[in-house]
Amino acid sequence: MPSQRSPTKRSPTKRSPQKGAGKGGKGSKRGGKARRRGGAAVRRRRRRRESYGIYIYKVLKQVHPDTGISSRGMSIMNSFVNDVFERVAAEASRLTKYNRRSTVSSREIQTAVRLLLPGELAKHAVSEGTKAVTKYTTSR
Repeated sequence: MPSQRSPTKRSPTKRSPQKGAGKGGKGSKRGGKARRRGGAAVRRRRRRRESYGIYIYKVLKQVHPDTGISSRGMSIMNSFVNDVFERVAAEASRLTKYNRRSTVSSREIQTAVRLLLPGELAKHAVSEGTKAVTKYTTSR
């Protein structure tokens, strides 16, 4: 008499198909590797995403050593820094054109910052910028 299995138990040899198997998802055989003609697996290189994240994090730790930042918060800060950079660069470029020059100098950057940022923030930004430029020129 052949042994009968109970209908509630699964067979150990048969496995149910995994979600997304064979469709290039997480369960696929390739695992993110591209194949050459010879069949040798080659790792695809990820495209680098530039961000101010590490610099924002360093400044955060200088100001508040015990405070962290979420990825969403970091994304917002990164967008903010990019926006301010673009505004300052555009204003400095405009000032350069007004003065019929072809090079954006620290003077144009400083004036752009004074025009764009309000009151006390502009003063602090100018002093920090001057300090950074001085430190850079003395280290060269």
